[in-house]
Amino acid sequence: MEIERKEELEEYAVVLDYLPTGKSGAAKSEPTTILLGENKFTLLEAVPKPGALLKVGDRVYIGKGERDKIALIKLRLNYMELTEGSRSALPNAVSGVVKANEAKFVEIFNKAGPINIREHALELLPGVGKKHLLGIIKAREEKPFESFADISARVSLLQDPVKLLTDRIIVELKGESRFYLLTRPYGKPHF
Repeated sequence: MEIERKEELEEYAVVLDYLPTGKSGAAKSEPTTILLGENKFTLLEAVPKPGALLKVGDRVYIGKGERDKIALIKLRLNYMELTEGSRSALPNAVSGVVKANEAKFVEIFNKAGPINIREHALELLPGVGKKHLLGIIKAREEKPFESFADISARVSLLQDPVKLLTDRIIVELKGESRFYLLTRPYGKPHF
């Protein structure tokens, strides 16, 4: 019996870079934009529709329906294929997506569990060690977290939760991790 695996597609993305004449050294000179998907932080290269005005930070629809600004998704990129402009815009874009989807990301703090016998998923967040982990678990057992501010208030000396998540997402996008909790690994099947 074969199990069908449905891959989640990105519906919306944030513009990381817009190149009106395309990438330098490209065989064909056409406008190009670099995008960050909001669901699984997929890095994409796309062609904007003629006359579409795009700027860094814009939110664009890239789903299956009628798109207003994006004509074509060309390919998926890895971190090393990003332009310098898109690399510098990446932290702000990731942080913006995390803040805009606060409830989804607060649930990570509420529901994350062990990865294996020695390591907990929350320990993968940069700056979270055993003491912070125990503080988070104790606080969420008393009452689930309701917001990023609630996490900061109830777990002493924990860095800003948005920064922790942003840093982790960037580590995963760079391909510097054995575990992928928040992104879809580049070049690996997503199950």
